[in-house]
Amino acid sequence: MKYRQLGKTEIQVSSICLGSMNWGDQNSESEGHAQLDLAVDAGINFIDTAEMYPIPPGPETYGKTETIIGTWLKNRTDRDQLIIATKIAPPGKNRPWIRGKSNKFDRDNIQRAVDDSLKRLQTDYIDLYQVHWPERFTNYFGQLNYTHNPALDGTPIEESLAVLDELVQSGKIRHIGISNETPWGISEFLRVAQQKSLARIVSVQNPYNLLNRTFEIGMSEIAIREQVGLLAYSPLGFGVLSGKYLNDQKPENARLTVNGSYKRYLNENGIKLTARYVELANEHGLDPSQMALAFIISRNFLTSVIISASKTEQLKTDIDSINIELSEEILKRIDSLHFQQPNPCP
Repeated sequence: MKYRQLGKTEIQVSSICLGSMNWGDQNSESEGHAQLDLAVDAGINFIDTAEMYPIPPGPETYGKTETIIGTWLKNRTDRDQLIIATKIAPPGKNRPWIRGKSNKFDRDNIQRAVDDSLKRLQTDYIDLYQVHWPERFTNYFGQLNYTHNPALDGTPIEESLAVLDELVQSGKIRHIGISNETPWGISEFLRVAQQKSLARIVSVQNPYNLLNRTFEIGMSEIAIREQVGLLAYSPLGFGVLSGKYLNDQKPENARLTVNGSYKRYLNENGIKLTARYVELANEHGLDPSQMALAFIISRNFLTSVIISASKTEQLKTDIDSINIELSEEILKRIDSLHFQQPNPCP
């Protein structure tokens, strides 16, 4: 395993982070525990979750993923060697089961969310606490255009950051991060932290993969210069980049077979580009998933790539991507394909 510095902290996290969004829905508690054991044995020390998980979210499953991690954590003696990351869910009219319809990034909600996550995780502290996505109305989750609507700004970032800073000072959380953010958002968190002497964000968790390299446009320079590295999620585009959905295939129990509503990476141009990446991988004797992950790991703005899998063999394959070094020829070919059809699935 390889390790990288988390922001400006002294923490070294594995370049591969174990994601958990399936546990409690597609995967059982025992399967989640088996994946955790496998990952830690492979040298992974970084585990990512969220209070909203598993996905798709629902009142019956809310918090189950954190609970599964908690029952695993309580039997271990190496808690201090593990970096546990979780997230607070933002407001949502369609999610009244998360602290009611008044859920915001204000003092009461943040404090309640942290305390509830600590109980479910059965730990005294959270290493990295992240804002799952902005409370304000902005362009995320594939929305490229920005419509300015100050009436939907929600809780000011300064107010949220002040509460998070208090929780850092109390020891309940060690560091804070953001997710699904924009260049303005990451800059504002940094500006407020410096101006008000508050806790500084150490990471940003955004989508990044061969079908969606939009992070490179407005975020990569900030990530490098400010040492707020990317935690790349959806590195395989919900498994699309493995090639298993090509030619209208619907593998049994696969994520997009089970949850057909997640079609972000299955548009016409995305499928065409995926086929070309799979051809490139096969041409060089590479597993398509490993090539896609190795590309992400090679980026200098990356801190860690978040992988998740419903099957053990798939997880092993993804973890083994840490040993793949892509040649300059392959990297040039990847860029050539990208420039011919840039970001078909933003």
